[in-house]
Amino acid sequence: MNPEKRRLLLTLTAAILCCSLLGGVFGSRVVVASAASEGEVADSIKRFTDVLAVVERNYADQIDSETAIFSGVIPNLLHTLDPHSQFFDPDSFRQLRDEQKGQYAGVGMQIAPRNGNTVVVAPFPKTPAYKAGLRPGDVIAEVNGEAMDGLNVGEVASRLRGPAGTQVKIGVVRRGVDDMLNFEVTRASIPYPSISSSFFIKPGIGFIRIDRFNETTGKELDKALADFRKEGLNGLVLDLRKNRGGLLSEGVYVSDKFLERGKTIVSHYGRSSPERKYKAKRGNGGEVFPMVVMVDCDSASASEIVAGALQDHDRALIVGTPTFGKGLVQTVYPMGKTAGLALTTARYYTPSGRLIQRSYDDVSLWKYYSDPCSDKYEPRTDEVKLTDQGRRVYGGGGITPDVRIAETKLNEFQVTLWRSYSLQTFAQEYTLQHPKLEPNWEPTDVVLEEFRQFLYREKVEFSEADFSENADYVKRTLKREVYVSAYDLHEGEYVKHTLDPDVQKALDLLPEAKELLESSGRLIARQ
Repeated sequence: MNPEKRRLLLTLTAAILCCSLLGGVFGSRVVVASAASEGEVADSIKRFTDVLAVVERNYADQIDSETAIFSGVIPNLLHTLDPHSQFFDPDSFRQLRDEQKGQYAGVGMQIAPRNGNTVVVAPFPKTPAYKAGLRPGDVIAEVNGEAMDGLNVGEVASRLRGPAGTQVKIGVVRRGVDDMLNFEVTRASIPYPSISSSFFIKPGIGFIRIDRFNETTGKELDKALADFRKEGLNGLVLDLRKNRGGLLSEGVYVSDKFLERGKTIVSHYGRSSPERKYKAKRGNGGEVFPMVVMVDCDSASASEIVAGALQDHDRALIVGTPTFGKGLVQTVYPMGKTAGLALTTARYYTPSGRLIQRSYDDVSLWKYYSDPCSDKYEPRTDEVKLTDQGRRVYGGGGITPDVRIAETKLNEFQVTLWRSYSLQTFAQEYTLQHPKLEPNWEPTDVVLEEFRQFLYREKVEFSEADFSENADYVKRTLKREVYVSAYDLHEGEYVKHTLDPDVQKALDLLPEAKELLESSGRLIARQ
């Protein structure tokens, strides 16, 4: 390692070590009883550099100090504080900023690992990849003449990305085509929207799916609601399932759109962070309609802020499963020009005073992250608070929904279909054989039989009973995959959500959401 890079690594490690030891400057939770003195910090840093020097000189094999520090020392140091403080090396910090900004420079397609290769899941609509003719299922074999064999998805993605306006040559292997296909694609600034779906799921009933909270979420929500208003909005299903959070400011903005002006949305404070309350600045302008918010065990952070605020003020009916319980505030501190430290500085509390954060004391990281989605998990109920109407809600373990909707679990046959990529591969073959899909295409019994024969050819193990019992699921999922392959990802997502049994259950609960809203109105009138 050259001296300049070594100095950078030691400086970064020293800075993070100072943060973790001093605590009073940045952190809300420390592992020492009082702040360490400057001399103790200096001694700790010296011991660390001495240990590193001994390891570099004497370890049996040659070591990569950069990897050892970025992937070993720093993550383990931060994990002694809490599960969510983390260090971002240059690559991960750049990816974090791209996600927060809601755009990146590249070709515009979703890729994923499959059978040891990197394949195109789907090109995003109207992007260079889409216009060039790349298709779902294409195996990325070469980028600028370099073979992609043995590279992981992140390494392939880094080669596809580059400054807008530059060109990249992509070689792909396509099922049913003998020779490798070559595409020359001009990179562009690609929007990375946080709202993946927004449409009328029933006359007058809107559906909005927010995947993450980034810098464009508020603008995207404004546009979605404005489009709904043109035709008349009488109810809304807001889907926050699998949304693990993002920017606090955007979570506050989303909540603001549905609450009365002046209502508290969230507050946070920590050992060295004074209390700050966020209130609805603009408010809903008197526009109210029944609203159901869908959550699950992967809904976290900003998602829980939105769900908690709307629940505490009796503005929406929260349905699904208990949320993750991530209520720690991370402040991102730049470490030089290309790296960053996300350090916990405070805790979130809902308007009723509920702590969102689940306990992480005396549990392993694996248990902490896996518990909320386990079948036996139940959130705490000992911290009881009241909503504006006096309904009981619970703190210290995420957001407990008003109505439980058990998450639909995949059965063994369905898992087999996904693990073998049978649904996607069949859809890709089908659309190649039927390039002009008829309007409002539906998977008929004939298509279902074609899929059955496809499974036999691909040597996917299943029984006739498996196939018969899962016929509805196969039709529903095949329709989504065929629409992705024939049209684009947006069309596929539309099909997925309109056919989702849990979304249908949420729609059935809109009358209950209306009753909640009317009860809230009567309470305000009495006051």
